[in-house]
Amino acid sequence: MKSGFEFWDYVIFIAYAILILGVGLWVSRDKKGHQKNAEDYFLASKSLPWWAIGASLIAANISAEQFIGMSGSGFASGLAIASYEWMAAITLIIVGKYFLPIFIEKGLYTIPEFVEKRYSTNLKTILAVFWIALYVFVNLTTVLYLGALALETIIGIPLIYGVLGLALFAAAYSIYGGLSAVAWTDVIQVIFLVLGGLATTYLALNTLSDGQGFIAGLNKVYDAVPERFEMILDESNKEYKNLPGIAVLVGGMWVANLYYWGFNQYIIQRTLAAKSLKEAQKGILMAAFLKMLIPLIVVIPGIAAYVMVNDPEIMARLGMAGQQNLPSLEQADKAYPWLLQFLPTGLKGVAFAALAAAIVSSLASMLNSTSTIFTMDIYKQYINKKASDKATVNTGRLSSLIALIIACIMAPLLGNLDQAFQFIQEYTGVVSPGILAVFLLGLFWKKTTNKGAIVGALVSVPIAMYFKVAPKGWSSSSFFVDVPFMDQMGYTLLLTMVVIAIYSWLQHKGADDAKAIDIKRELFKTTPLFNIGSFAVILLLTVLYAMFW
Repeated sequence: MKSGFEFWDYVIFIAYAILILGVGLWVSRDKKGHQKNAEDYFLASKSLPWWAIGASLIAANISAEQFIGMSGSGFASGLAIASYEWMAAITLIIVGKYFLPIFIEKGLYTIPEFVEKRYSTNLKTILAVFWIALYVFVNLTTVLYLGALALETIIGIPLIYGVLGLALFAAAYSIYGGLSAVAWTDVIQVIFLVLGGLATTYLALNTLSDGQGFIAGLNKVYDAVPERFEMILDESNKEYKNLPGIAVLVGGMWVANLYYWGFNQYIIQRTLAAKSLKEAQKGILMAAFLKMLIPLIVVIPGIAAYVMVNDPEIMARLGMAGQQNLPSLEQADKAYPWLLQFLPTGLKGVAFAALAAAIVSSLASMLNSTSTIFTMDIYKQYINKKASDKATVNTGRLSSLIALIIACIMAPLLGNLDQAFQFIQEYTGVVSPGILAVFLLGLFWKKTTNKGAIVGALVSVPIAMYFKVAPKGWSSSSFFVDVPFMDQMGYTLLLTMVVIAIYSWLQHKGADDAKAIDIKRELFKTTPLFNIGSFAVILLLTVLYAMFW
């Protein structure tokens, strides 16, 4: 279904594209007489202020997975999916206070580099290869596919052309300019993302309420489907396996969020590029407040779409009775693109620019981080240890290009993913608990050994699969169990930490490991601004969960 793009929609979108490309190329230019080095290309010369970091964190995070996938999950299950956003806010506070000081003190370029300093080069290489494969075959591929699917739904561009167009757009400034181009354009991307998303939400709710405004539309949605505003689902809910009740507050949700926000290269890289630790922490605080707003942009529209398509009176009033190709529980990811048709000329262009901003900024971030890990942890480690600045930067650019080409080939093969956001979370969740266990114990338990970490990482996958896959023919009372994937992540993390702790203890007989991190309390001191802001985030979260329990 095409959404009726008109002249001014195209003008606005083209102006947005020219602005992003212009700014990206302008900040990418080489200063006279200066050859870009690794710090310039991969860490933006360590010059990012807090507001650029906060904006870039959100732009890197919010992509088609949220606009398309999370709106689809909102359509299918309701507000409960917003826990990924709201719990991320408190996770960011934890990362800023307890993880980031250690990473910045170590002067890291990449997360695998921390693994080498704490454990060994071999474990670093294993994880570097894993992350490169994850970014290329899961993250880049899925974002390209979902973005192209949105283009196809909204303005009728064939999927393959959408994939190529988005790839070229992201490549045009990010491959040449590196993190500096990505981070500074992200500031503009976030403005489009938030304003365009809010405009879509407002107009969808205004349309649903027959022009009575945002609040009236929200009340109408709540009155129509109050059960879809429950944050904590019970076992009778068909989406319980995706969002298993209280586990979203005290269980596996923490695994997903701590892994993503604390040890994910394309997220944490912009904090490593900060002017200082205090600037990085202020940026993280800004991102935490923005995360509280995101469900209004990406989840509420999905719930509104569900009410609209399931109310014959509303569909008749809108002249859409009997319309084909509507979003459904089987094709929930069509909800957000379908809503864009209700925007007037001009605002369609703004909303589409917001969606494109979310997609392109995430692509650019993933490309930059993939190239950073390959160049710093593979190329400089095994291929050219004495690489010059020019060779290092050119390798980063070439590896970005190759990753993008592979993702472009893979994206059209994904087919119709229902609730893509849940798909990504579930299958990343098989490996993330083991990696999180390795990092948490490596950071905060001095007795953790390299061999213990390797054993734990290896056994974590079969542990996860034990909880995830019950062989055909086995009953629920048999040896194998099949639990919600969020519970699976929580159980896998705890069991993996036990395995690492036992193996490390037996190996060193209780002695501290030679590479243990010596942590002083002073390292975790934060400013009054960070402390007050963190308290405000926790208070807001408490109010939200109390309202929608």
